[in-house]
Amino acid sequence: MSKVVISTPDAPAAIGPYSQAIEINGTVYVSGQVGLVPGHEGVPQVEGTLEEQTHQVMKNLEAVLKAAKLTFDHVVKCSIFLDSMDDFATVNKIYGEKFPTNPPARETVEVSVLPKRALVEISCIAVSF
Repeated sequence: MSKVVISTPDAPAAIGPYSQAIEINGTVYVSGQVGLVPGHEGVPQVEGTLEEQTHQVMKNLEAVLKAAKLTFDHVVKCSIFLDSMDDFATVNKIYGEKFPTNPPARETVEVSVLPKRALVEISCIAVSF
């Protein structure tokens, strides 16, 4: 059993003591992604509309998955954290574009505040097959 740190400059660098993703025995655990643009981690808060942030979150997840030689087809579980459950339908529509068939298991929860004052954060677990 070996633990491999997954890292890519195509997604925002970790803003704390964590890795973008960890792979162990063919399973990749991708840390939560907010709408930060790679290279702009020093920005005090995430900017942009909910739609813009959600599209960036999905780009960031895709970049980390790609670094692990995986795609959204390999994702088996996602966790979505929303600043407001009123945003569910908007995020769900953009999220669903990446999972047109056989979507992964998932939960969606509202939280009081997200890192960098983001409106949405998504993490995922993917398995190579």
